[in-house]
Amino acid sequence: MSILLQDKTDKLRTILADMSGCVIGFSGGVDSTLLFAVAAEILGDRAVAVTAASKTYPERELNEACELAGWIGGRHVVIVSEELDIAEFRDNPRNRCYYCKRELFGKLREIAGREGVGYVLDGTNIDDAEDHRPGRVAAEELQVRSPLEEAGFTKQDIRDLSRDMGLPTWDKPALACLSSRFPYGTAITPERVDQVGMAEESLRGLGFRTLRVRYHGSVARIELGEGEFERATGSLRDEVVQLVKAAGFTYVALDLQGYRIGAMNEEPL
Repeated sequence: MSILLQDKTDKLRTILADMSGCVIGFSGGVDSTLLFAVAAEILGDRAVAVTAASKTYPERELNEACELAGWIGGRHVVIVSEELDIAEFRDNPRNRCYYCKRELFGKLREIAGREGVGYVLDGTNIDDAEDHRPGRVAAEELQVRSPLEEAGFTKQDIRDLSRDMGLPTWDKPALACLSSRFPYGTAITPERVDQVGMAEESLRGLGFRTLRVRYHGSVARIELGEGEFERATGSLRDEVVQLVKAAGFTYVALDLQGYRIGAMNEEPL
């Protein structure tokens, strides 16, 4: 471990040790898994990880989050998130994530109150400031702290420390809820979420790791990670087309730019 990463790790541990207890929004992604692992080590049962099950959160990810929490050995609670019941969320404005996070963090605040702890945490890191994240407004309103960001962790720092700690998520691809697959202004419905989810799950079954299926009406625009294009356009092309069409799309397109964070923010306002 580098001296700089050790300094950041020491700072993270100090931040958490100063808390009487905490409730952590836990998706099972690389960021929240590291945060929970360190918090559970320091605070024991006073650190509670909370995972929100919803239509926009793939069942596979929920199962993985439960397995990870068991592997870490800390307290884990699964709740139900109902963002699709929020009209402003379904309408999919550019600040859609605000409404989702406002509901989620509100529920985490309620759990923190019942647990008698004053801190609600999330896995935001300093690299997240580079992307459009209206959910941060909700975090500020509900006084959610981001210890990884406070300690100066970049995404690469999180992966490096996760690897050093032996966490299985150290090289896990970035996660985002299925609502991020829809262009702003396109209504998010349970049926459309299922359609995108089915297409992505089918492609993961072919071995693709880093991918997004973006919804554009009858067109599925597929973003793949570096190194995965050749398989999609070569030996697996027919299977990719067949599986995506089976999910309900008429046309299957491969985005030549590949996967990148915040692709749906590229369209002008």
